[in-house]
Amino acid sequence: MRHWLLDLLVCPHCDGENPLTLTVDWAMDEEIIDGALTCLCCGSTWPIRDGVPRFVGAAQDYCGNFGFQWQHWKGLQIDRLSGHCLSETRFLADSGWDPAWIKDKLILDCGCGAGRFTDIAAKHGARVISVDLSAAVNACRETTMIWQGRVQPIQASLFALPLRKNAFDALFCMGVIQHTPEPERLMRALPAQLKPGGRLAYNFYEADFWPKLQLAKYALRLITPRLPTPWTLGLCKAMVAALFPLSRALAGIRKIRIINHFLPICASHAPSLSRDQQYAWTLLDTFDWYGPRHEIRQDHRVVAALLASCGLQNVHTSAGLATAEKP
Repeated sequence: MRHWLLDLLVCPHCDGENPLTLTVDWAMDEEIIDGALTCLCCGSTWPIRDGVPRFVGAAQDYCGNFGFQWQHWKGLQIDRLSGHCLSETRFLADSGWDPAWIKDKLILDCGCGAGRFTDIAAKHGARVISVDLSAAVNACRETTMIWQGRVQPIQASLFALPLRKNAFDALFCMGVIQHTPEPERLMRALPAQLKPGGRLAYNFYEADFWPKLQLAKYALRLITPRLPTPWTLGLCKAMVAALFPLSRALAGIRKIRIINHFLPICASHAPSLSRDQQYAWTLLDTFDWYGPRHEIRQDHRVVAALLASCGLQNVHTSAGLATAEKP
């Protein structure tokens, strides 16, 4: 844990007001590797392990599949580790943020996974606190250590953030909202972390017609979230092995490539990826389909109204996307 984080930490049990005291057991190169954080008001204590403050226990982690997923494929979606720019292209397009604006900002990544988008924000000069409920924070720490201490992962719930309110220049929550048990509550809560003038970017699964057409996917999802993770992975490997050649062939035929949307795998055939990368990405995205316990879609028009009701301004939404600013 970086020392600069301590000024931003508060007790998540005491209405986000009480600062935490630090006990250091082991530090190396200006990073606290092991130690503890304590609230002197309520007496709660949380460990720092492997450089990451841990504010959740195993019983609170309802998305252990993501912890497995992002440690298993930790480098695949990191642009500089895999030789593509897919993550940067998506991050800048979805957020609408200019790279020059990002520099020197304090940014909160809400649901960081392996650090795919944290890495892009850090690349453009931001200081980033990256939060995830699962053990994916371990992968995030590993993939972003290159950024000279400007990235700090935290294992915590987005519904009980141990961070000061009104502290961040920007926050983003990408690929996460649909996998939480209470998406509306989350979208209402996160803006409190922003400073006046702070910017927000959400993306989410749109409540559109695709679930009605993807019958095979949603039939399997009646079962897969309840399966042990190795079973779900085995099922995904079998389906991808059987259907990837077909999906790749279809991807090259303009008039019929839409058939890929009806297959029970998430075909990922970006031209900038090699065949092996396309295969790995398809397996990752297919597992990402079937592993999560929750998949709750949102209507972007409802999201727009929700953000406006929170007092945000410059609210812009489209299918699966929302941006806004705090006045």
